[in-house]
Amino acid sequence: MKNIIAAMCALTLAGAVHAAPGPIPFEAADALQPPPDMHLGEVAGVALNREGHVFVFQRGHTIGPAYGAAAAQLLEFDHDGRFVREIGKDLYAWSFAHAVRIAPTGDIWAADKGSDMVIDFTPAGRVRMVFGRKPEASDEGTQPLAHPKPPLPAVNGMFRQVTDMTWDSHGNTYISDGYINSRVAKVAPDGRWLTSWGSYGSAPGQFDTLHSIAIDAKDRIYVADRGNRRIQVFDTDGKLLNIITIDVPVPSDAAPAIGPRPGPDAKGTMAPGAPWALCITPPDAAGQQVLFASDAYPGRVYELDLDGHVLGWLGKSGKQLGQFGWIHEIACPSDHEIYVAELLNWRLQKLTLHPQAGR
Repeated sequence: MKNIIAAMCALTLAGAVHAAPGPIPFEAADALQPPPDMHLGEVAGVALNREGHVFVFQRGHTIGPAYGAAAAQLLEFDHDGRFVREIGKDLYAWSFAHAVRIAPTGDIWAADKGSDMVIDFTPAGRVRMVFGRKPEASDEGTQPLAHPKPPLPAVNGMFRQVTDMTWDSHGNTYISDGYINSRVAKVAPDGRWLTSWGSYGSAPGQFDTLHSIAIDAKDRIYVADRGNRRIQVFDTDGKLLNIITIDVPVPSDAAPAIGPRPGPDAKGTMAPGAPWALCITPPDAAGQQVLFASDAYPGRVYELDLDGHVLGWLGKSGKQLGQFGWIHEIACPSDHEIYVAELLNWRLQKLTLHPQAGR
């Protein structure tokens, strides 16, 4: 019985518990074929457009001193992983890459944690809108942001270590703002600031590191509340609808990708099931969607239905293909094909899932 792994997903608000089927068989491959003189660093973000082109937001191109260097570069590759172009070369907003997404309009959006800015590019790669403002280099005392607890009051239109974005069916943008402000911001299609909700804490509706955000076809917003080891689900007005926790037992031989093995009572970022990245698939022919989430330890990707029931999981921490080193963002064009961007392994993997064989 020791080799049988059970998985459970507790729906905190509903109080329901469901057994998950088990591991999902899959194949892994390098997703990119960069030119010989191009080397990736920490791959923080990945997104796919309608043509299947792959957009990578990475920390491999650095400018400045070893400490505090700007580390952000937005690259486009074609469906076969061949390099197409760099977008926003030497852009004023580039500081520390965090996430890239493709809006329903086809625009390319990037969230830069270091500059506290979100940039909207047209498909041609021109800046269309900018959100937030980079700290001025001339300001006295300019330095990395402090993390007081509780955080200082948030300011409309400004971010502090912003992380991700998603869009509803009306074209409104939802931005996870992120490490310090602990809130979700809502912005109109024309760029007007509409509202925000959330604050730092662990109560329902509060956040501790909003690290990723996604939306389903019914305009339900899923927020990776990483520090609280949960996914919170809201409507477009910020009303809390559900809280999902991923409670899959950890194998006894599980090892972390880096650092000491978390203890059985670990909480926050390195706790098993703490969501780092979220992605929701487009509706299939039957209108069904699934949610993918990743954790840093034991380094797995979980497939869930939209109510939060775990359908299966795959992978573990490591350096080989099919193993993961801190998945930071996921792109999921379907429920059988996903792309995972890794920080520690400096790569993008394409995973082909074979779920029916494992259920």
